[in-house]
Formats: sequence, structure tokens, C-alpha cells
Amino acid sequence: MVSKGSAAYSILKSKCPRCNEGDYFIGKNPYSSLGLKMHERCSHCDLKYDMEPGFYLGAMYISYLMGVALTLPIVFICFLLFDVELYVLLVLGLVILIAMMPISYRLSRIIWINFFVHYTPT
Repeated sequence: MVSKGSAAYSILKSKCPRCNEGDYFIGKNPYSSLGLKMHERCSHCDLKYDMEPGFYLGAMYISYLMGVALTLPIVFICFLLFDVELYVLLVLGLVILIAMMPISYRLSRIIWINFFVHYTPT
């Protein structure tokens, strides 16, 4: 089990990286409209989540890496085991990426802020 006070706890539970108490996103379900909206500040330690304009642009790199790490092995295995046409693999890859977009969005943002804000016990 991941213990409180670690970056992994913050990432997996979508909690504030500084106090590990306040929720990072308004909703729990990434596929609902509230699941993609972030709180402006932590309800517990008052950390401002959007630190500066363009802060989350770096999260796009993390999202890209997660998309490649998820899609490439699945498409490659389907190509080797099932001898599927190239256009079918392309559609499969796109379907996987589109289906995982909300999860990727949430994870990439929480991972990105954990690079810059570390746990500080109060």
C-alpha cells in the first residue's frame, strides 16, 4: 500500500501534493464533466494549483509519453499475434487514445505538479 506523504499517494489518490489532504479535482470520475475540473486551491493547505500561466504545458509531455507507452505495445502485440491490417491498427490506436484521454489528462496534471511541489507535513 502506498503511504501518505509520498508523491505516489498524491498521484494515485488525486490529492494535493503538499499536504496529501485536499482533493485536486472537483469530481472523482474522470469521465464526468466535474472530473476534469480542478479546484483553484487546496481546501486544506491553500496551495494554489495553477501556479502561473502555462504551468501545465509540461503536462502535455507526460500525457504524450503515457499515450505512447499504452498504445504502442497493444498495437504491436495485435500486429504480431493477429496479423491485422495497418489501417485497423491505426483505428485501434486512436480508439485507445481517445478512450484514455480523461484519465491521461488527470494523471499528467497531477504528476506534473508533483515534480515541483513536495509533501510538507503540517
